[in-house]
Amino acid sequence: MRYNDTSELEISLLLEAIFQKYGYDFRQYSEAHIRRRVMNRMAMSGLSDISQMQSKVINDESFASELLQDLSITVTEMFRDPDFYRSLRENVLPLLKTYPFIKIWHAGCATGQEAYSMAIIMQEEGLYERTTLYATDFNPQALKRAKEGIFPNSLMKEYTSNYQSAGGKESFSSYYISDHDNVIMNQSLKKNIVWANHNLVTDSVFAEVHLILCRNVLIYFDKNLQNKVQKLFYNSLINGGILCLGSKESLRFTDLHEEYTELDKKQRIFKKKY
Repeated sequence: MRYNDTSELEISLLLEAIFQKYGYDFRQYSEAHIRRRVMNRMAMSGLSDISQMQSKVINDESFASELLQDLSITVTEMFRDPDFYRSLRENVLPLLKTYPFIKIWHAGCATGQEAYSMAIIMQEEGLYERTTLYATDFNPQALKRAKEGIFPNSLMKEYTSNYQSAGGKESFSSYYISDHDNVIMNQSLKKNIVWANHNLVTDSVFAEVHLILCRNVLIYFDKNLQNKVQKLFYNSLINGGILCLGSKESLRFTDLHEEYTELDKKQRIFKKKY
């Protein structure tokens, strides 16, 4: 592979060093995403060039941990894109209700807000008692925060608005306990969530599920990696299972485009063919 400039080569070597030393593989992530995060960390750390950063990553595990956090995708919120959750209630839950047990996979769950959102919906629809919700991410710090279910009180106004717009049936405040500057999500929401470390880039199928939600993650991957992950999702879904992607993501240019039907084109909800 030929590189257009020295910095491209340096970033490639940096990602190779991270993979060889720590086992995290960012080599097929979007170049623009990686470059932006690397340059930001370099500026914040007062480093003069990427080669210097590579040496620091190899020899300083605390710095490597900071960079891994930068490269991770942890942007999320409760009931993000309310119209999506409204469509989920209307178009997907009637299908899930036909199964005696329901398995849902939140792939790339970050700090867990969307997993808790799903738990709330399943509870309101009377389905949570027969649901197992797998929430996975490769970032251990994000998973720890997700499992704790503690979020800033300052976000609750926005989350409440999202919940109401998504067709919420209760008072959103009934799902958490306020504790000074934070809120703690109710234990009843946590009981059927299985938090697990899983890396979409390097790990394989770990469960057969009825519904996969992976929203606004694949946009950070290059086309080859997107295809690889889509095959992982396809092999993880039962026949007739549902795949939910983000608003800027699509199956259109993947190898598996013909293997799904669209349940909601606008909200990127797809059903695996039998």
